[in-house]
Amino acid sequence: MSSKSISLHYPFYEKDVRTLSAGDIIDISGLVYTGRDRLHKHLAETGVSPVDLQNGAVFHCGPVVLRNGDGSWRIVAAGPTTSIREEPYMASIVETQGVRIVIGKGGLGKKSLEAFARFGCVYVQAVGGAAAVIANSVKKVENVFFLEEFGATEAMWVLEVEKLPGIVAMDSHGRSLYNEIAETSKEALARQGARQAVPVVSG
Repeated sequence: MSSKSISLHYPFYEKDVRTLSAGDIIDISGLVYTGRDRLHKHLAETGVSPVDLQNGAVFHCGPVVLRNGDGSWRIVAAGPTTSIREEPYMASIVETQGVRIVIGKGGLGKKSLEAFARFGCVYVQAVGGAAAVIANSVKKVENVFFLEEFGATEAMWVLEVEKLPGIVAMDSHGRSLYNEIAETSKEALARQGARQAVPVVSG
């Protein structure tokens, strides 16, 4: 696993994203866009986004949001949500919207990994179980879309973040840390099973 640490700033261009490798430790600054099931379904089926997602980052997150007295919003918790739920939509969104970074937890599937390699995108594993810590990286809520239609959790929140931390878990070269860990675990279990199957001869 790589030990280099990289700072990325919006917009996230393909040439820069393609220099990233699975295992790279990164932090992200600039605009990111939250999205969950309803937004992904909308984007995949209609192809219409209220913002330009080209060279952007989509954060699989349903933040806890409070309204300030002046009408502005603030994020009090921003934990990553399980990304595999978006697998039916993600490849299409990467292709049609030009998304370069997907942030979430738990990874995505084969179709998404293939789309990352083809179009130049990476998946970043955010820190799970640290919603309040991640919220500290959010400096401002720039805007919100689909609030009335989808509700606060499923809405698209436009966030300005500073040094949002994560690790590249799926890169644009076909590597997935999730697949590699699964394969390593499978091999270890097979070796353990083989050892247990060896008969003990006494005598």
